[in-house]
Amino acid sequence: MDIQDMKQACRRAGFANRKEAHSMGLDKEANGQLLSFLKQAEPDQVIAAYMPIRTEVSPLPAMAKMVARGNRVCVPVILGEGQPLEFHEWTPDTEMVDGMFGAAIPKNGTALLPDIIVTPLLAFDLAGYRMGYGGGFYDRTFEKLSETKKVLAIGYAYSDQEVMVVPREETDYKLNAVITEKGIITF
Repeated sequence: MDIQDMKQACRRAGFANRKEAHSMGLDKEANGQLLSFLKQAEPDQVIAAYMPIRTEVSPLPAMAKMVARGNRVCVPVILGEGQPLEFHEWTPDTEMVDGMFGAAIPKNGTALLPDIIVTPLLAFDLAGYRMGYGGGFYDRTFEKLSETKKVLAIGYAYSDQEVMVVPREETDYKLNAVITEKGIITF
């Protein structure tokens, strides 16, 4: 089995585990953990999160509270295949439109450079690696941003999405932490 086959098998298992965990209604607990972590952010730090799709744990309540606290919050926008993500400012009142892969994006968002990026995932391991959907958007984004500034890369998931080992390649970016409904795991 080559690395791509191993990644596909990990993705299939990740989708199944996430779907089952999502059905348990754990988002409130996960948001409490995420908010606890994000409250450590300085008021001038820009926080990137995401608009949830499928069975992703929703960061929306924590995002709204961080906006109310005075932080600028943004969400990813896919510019094109093979490119890093761009992040556009979001508030609970932002007019949203459909973006690629079904995730909503701000209709007229200001581009921001985040200091903290909260990313969805399919699976994670205790070495700090995540399994995404396979487009490499977040890996390219973390790599590009880290060339110019220190960025905290935070995975956001259900605890049942943990696997023994995420199959990885040199281009896979290591996270600083993963936040689940059970707590904050730092690497």
